Amino acid sequence: MSNAIEIEAKALVSQEDYRTLVHLFKDASRYRQTNYYIDSEDGILAKEGIALRIREKNGIYELTLKTPLSHGLLEKTNIISMNEFAMLRDFNDFPQADLARFLKMLDIDVSKLKILTSLTTERIDIDYLGGLLSIDRNTYSGITDYEVEFEYNNMGEAERILGALLKENNIDVPLSCASKSHRAMAALRK
Repeated sequence: MSNAIEIEAKALVSQEDYRTLVHLFKDASRYRQTNYYIDSEDGILAKEGIALRIREKNGIYELTLKTPLSHGLLEKTNIISMNEFAMLRDFNDFPQADLARFLKMLDIDVSKLKILTSLTTERIDIDYLGGLLSIDRNTYSGITDYEVEFEYNNMGEAERILGALLKENNIDVPLSCASKSHRAMAALRK
């Protein structure tokens, strides 16, 4: 199991602003990934402020738990097999990885966890001013939205750098927005 701290500034942008940013970084590589969001029917993880997902990218499946910290998120990740993913998707059989033990320590009954929804991202990643800039087109529950994220080693600088990039390109939007998992789960309740 790997652990990381994720610190990123982000903003939802319009389709037009998304196109502006894509054009600005037109030579950057693109890829597609799908996040499958997991919780119980009664939202036990959401109630605890925990997000749990499986990300499929290029045939690799990563099971990731995100818990809030004072600045950023603590991420715990396990690689799982396609078969383990299929067992969860088709039979609600949670993978017996290190994350299962961690969830049990938090008193979470993993037998109640299942995939509730998914979100597919067409992403452009750019190494930018010492951080990672991601430009995303997201689709989930019949919704398409556009997001820009800047991951950096501290929030103040992440916000400053992303804010400057947006301002330079006449994109006037607030820097904070709900996470992908929150937006995808909220769309289920509509």
